[in-house]
Amino acid sequence: MLYVGLDNPDFNYVIRTAPAEAAGVKYYHWYLSVIPRLTRVAGFELGSGMFINTVLPEHATTFLRSVNVEQLGVAAD
Repeated sequence: MLYVGLDNPDFNYVIRTAPAEAAGVKYYHWYLSVIPRLTRVAGFELGSGMFINTVLPEHATTFLRSVNVEQLGVAAD
């Protein structure tokens, strides 16, 4: 849906893992952040290493649900 809806953008991805000081914990939740590169990187992003999301989650889900991936023969499930 991201590929079709955003016209094949470049992506950054981040794998979030346990911090080094949590090496002995029994459980930790890992997750992957996929960040489409839709805007230019500016001073805040370069200085902090964080990206600003300018889209509300409600708008993003509405947009992604409206993407028609059947045109490429790709299953949406």
